[in-house]
Amino acid sequence: MINQKQQEIITATVPILREHGVTLTTHFYKRMFEHHPELKNMFNMGNQKNGKQQQALAMAILAYAEHIANPGVLMPTLHQIGHKHVSLEIRPEHYPIVGNHLIAAIKEVLGSSATEDILNAWEAAYYQLAELMIGVEQKMYGKLTSEVGGWTGWRPFRVVKKEAESQEITSFYLYPADKGKVIPHLPGQFISIKVFLPELALNQARQYSVSSVPSEEFYRISVKREFGKEPNTNGMISNHLHDLVNEGDIIELTAPAGNFTLDENGKNPLFFISGGVGVTPLISMFQSALENNPKRPITWIHGCRNQEVHAFGDKVLELTTHDTNIEQYVFYDQISKNDTEVGVIEGSVNLKKIPAFEIESETQFYICGPAGFIKKQYQDLVEIGADPAAVFFEEFGPQQLSLN
Repeated sequence: MINQKQQEIITATVPILREHGVTLTTHFYKRMFEHHPELKNMFNMGNQKNGKQQQALAMAILAYAEHIANPGVLMPTLHQIGHKHVSLEIRPEHYPIVGNHLIAAIKEVLGSSATEDILNAWEAAYYQLAELMIGVEQKMYGKLTSEVGGWTGWRPFRVVKKEAESQEITSFYLYPADKGKVIPHLPGQFISIKVFLPELALNQARQYSVSSVPSEEFYRISVKREFGKEPNTNGMISNHLHDLVNEGDIIELTAPAGNFTLDENGKNPLFFISGGVGVTPLISMFQSALENNPKRPITWIHGCRNQEVHAFGDKVLELTTHDTNIEQYVFYDQISKNDTEVGVIEGSVNLKKIPAFEIESETQFYICGPAGFIKKQYQDLVEIGADPAAVFFEEFGPQQLSLN
């Protein structure tokens, strides 16, 4: 357990972490993968290449150092990280490996500045954090195995159906190969899928939001194809699913995880704001909310490039046509005459372009899309009068946004 003197030492290193945190985490990952190349099969190597994972870890270490005297205030963040770890089957035996290389990286990056007291303090701090994380994750694993249809680790599923949702997005209907039940996801949660990428000679896992309503029979994910000449690792996995995974094939996935979830039985008015493939967790929330309370007021706002890439547009239009409690606003970057006639707004999502835009009290807001998109919608909502505590968002990839 970390003592008072060690807490003071950790606090004193905060300025160093602010300035050199990414240098430290970059060296840490390089060192760990050199000694344990098998761990490349567990980490997203695309996020390693673009630096997002190093940045996210540096931010997490800094936050922990800043709150070392009371790490309990970080529990919401630790739960968020725990969900991702459980989806990747991170186990207690992995923590000593990470700890050994993190302390070694501190020593090598700081050089002579890394005194024995500093190294001992950070070792104590790391294992305090590891103990917290292991406790959080053990509860999550326990919950998954205690519920009907639950499991831990990688389970084989069969692709029963592939269905195009737009020019870019295809849905995969996944049923357990053992024909058993599955644990119903909470609307907004994701599952991890593992595929082998010959280009990297590695297994790689990727998280995909469940886009269906909760079910004991199957999960549906809706995957965007990447059209770039050299897609990143995430794009490789998505394109692998599009090109090489067919109906009848078996793929492995972990149980639903994630804390970006909807209270299905709530009565608060709802705002869903999505950009591009960010629609996937929100369509699950939207349809689940309607099934549980058809009279619940809902505002649906979506933006994408054009009609051809607009996934689930027909389904949402059908629902909004029959339910007077639902308002829908669609934004296209590229607009046609037909789009104008059905009320599509030209340009990127801009709440200030919506006529007679009002926010009811106690409204809950859910945003999903690229980081810049989320930041803009959050700022606009707060400016218009939304309660920041009622704005929830999901950033695909390592969490880097901290808005509320």
